[in-house]
Amino acid sequence: RERERERASSRTGEKMQFRTARAPAGIGPSPRLRYGSRCRAVSSMEGDTFAVTGATGLVGRQLVKLLIGRGDKVNVLTRDPARARETLGSFSQLGFYGKDEWMQGVDGSRVVVNLAGEPISTRWSKGVKKEIYDSRVLTTRLLSDLIRECEKKPEVFVSGSAIGYYGTSLGQTFSEQSPPGSDFLARVCQDWEEAAMRASSEDTRVVCLRTGLVLSKEGGVLEKMVPIFQLFVGSPLGQGDQWMSWIHRDDLCDLILHSAQNAELSGAVNGTAPEPQTMNTFCRDLAGLLERPMFMPPVPDLPLQVLLGEGAVLVLEGQKVVPNRAQETGFEFKYPKLRQALQHATKY
Repeated sequence: RERERERASSRTGEKMQFRTARAPAGIGPSPRLRYGSRCRAVSSMEGDTFAVTGATGLVGRQLVKLLIGRGDKVNVLTRDPARARETLGSFSQLGFYGKDEWMQGVDGSRVVVNLAGEPISTRWSKGVKKEIYDSRVLTTRLLSDLIRECEKKPEVFVSGSAIGYYGTSLGQTFSEQSPPGSDFLARVCQDWEEAAMRASSEDTRVVCLRTGLVLSKEGGVLEKMVPIFQLFVGSPLGQGDQWMSWIHRDDLCDLILHSAQNAELSGAVNGTAPEPQTMNTFCRDLAGLLERPMFMPPVPDLPLQVLLGEGAVLVLEGQKVVPNRAQETGFEFKYPKLRQALQHATKY
């Protein structure tokens, strides 16, 4: 009997070691341990359900990858389920919902993340401006209305916004408490956030993430700038002293999760790194990392204004934005410094 007990104990130990060895790589400690005692851990060990719009975009793709790695289920809310499935793959943890099925994807989800929005880095015709507005504001209103109608409401609604909320300035520094600007993008962002806050209730906490320039070689500003610098013709745009408030894509995805997990966060949260830089510094660091000289003169304002029209404000003007709320609630950036962020973003 004693030998049987020893053998049984040995088998139990082997099973426990086997289970430990099989723990999936990249799945770290629970959110409560990761972000400290001030955080409310939404995700459980078994994995939770996230409903995500904009899942096939630059940030959405990385967020879905992160959630799958954590063991969460992701309900992809899309206009084209077939195309979304082709982009993201057919994982067992993914569900795809066309626009007339969004209620099924939202009801019962613990967190809804809204990343929908048409690109803005183009010439702003009247039709393009309407698409910029409608894809953000009307989509967010729809999501808010669905959340309010849910039988089992989401606990958190993390909705995208942008630092365009503040307008532009060379001298000011903007925090979450700063007033809004008055240009086209500022008005879009105000209506965008107002649409998101319609979902706020005792059951649902709402966070509006005011995102800066997202750094990734798969899209955004680097996708346009890197090829130009690699051809030895890169240079600053405009005067070069305009501010660029940026964030690495990995940090933005982590900040989305931090916003979902931390009950202290609601309302506006700036999605930018702690150290914004000027256009001149950004271009100098990028040229250095790519090992390319930057001898071309700055691109004058006028050609960009002719090419982009009103949209030239995106590259000729900027804003210095700091992430006070994220840092106050204990968020730690993987890439707080520009050179470090560019080094990773241009390679991976």
